[in-house]
Amino acid sequence: MTDVATEGAEALLARATPRWLPLPERGVEIALLDWGGDGPPLLLHHANGFCKGVWGLVADALRARFRVFAMDARGHGESSRPPAPGSYAWAEFAEDAVAVTEKLLAELGLSRLAAGVGHSFGGTSLLGAAARKPALFERLLLVDPVTPPPPDRHMPERKAHTDALVEGALRRRCAWPSRAAARAWFRGRPLFADWDPRALDLYVADGLEEAADGSVVLRCRGEVEAAVFGASGGVDVFALARGCPTPTLFLWAARGSFPRAVYERLADSMGDARVETADCGHLVPMERPDRVVDAVRRFVAG
Repeated sequence: MTDVATEGAEALLARATPRWLPLPERGVEIALLDWGGDGPPLLLHHANGFCKGVWGLVADALRARFRVFAMDARGHGESSRPPAPGSYAWAEFAEDAVAVTEKLLAELGLSRLAAGVGHSFGGTSLLGAAARKPALFERLLLVDPVTPPPPDRHMPERKAHTDALVEGALRRRCAWPSRAAARAWFRGRPLFADWDPRALDLYVADGLEEAADGSVVLRCRGEVEAAVFGASGGVDVFALARGCPTPTLFLWAARGSFPRAVYERLADSMGDARVETADCGHLVPMERPDRVVDAVRRFVAG
């Protein structure tokens, strides 16, 4: 049931076709929004704790020049929720992205997608996919991807930061009496203060599901978000970058959580990569969707 405040988001989401890709070899089913379009195909991957629907403003602006797909990671949105222990290692997300991309390529009769566009941990997951199989994407656009230090580097301050993220996710409020109540609660939180209001409506529409009593709950449970944060120390982003020859654009959030110098080092370790600045916080696709759209249009042939 749609309330008045989400009607715009529901209308926007209705332009996409919901789909589910069974991945029996991976033990999951991945939900997609297929935005259509006749141009070169793109795959969009969201950040930890979010969902495919938050890409709506970006996807709708790009569908005139591209064929756009947005996926829900395992444990997120409408994708499968496997039991937490071991299921949310970052390698699993990279392997899921490989499997999803290969299915889309077989369906489209193509050898590679024009680009993988990933935000935060979604960007790191797509980098992991491209490092495993460099032929999947012609280009990568990584929007403020998560860059944990190498697993062999002991950094107590990083562990303390990760522990705080895990604890915060486990404490996250997950239920509200209505979508309107959820939206009002989100609007009062610092995390959402700089969002485009339309992006917040998309999150409320796609990131929550109705319970039997008519209340709404987060589709990505706090324990899943916490498991993803907790497993971040197992990924070596620098090793992935060194193994990835795909032309890559890093879109660095100037008011985000990661130093530009880290992205510069990653780009320098790759054969064809560069860094651009987005003057906003870490949640770039939700704060400045126009900045992501512009980067895709310039960087990806369409």
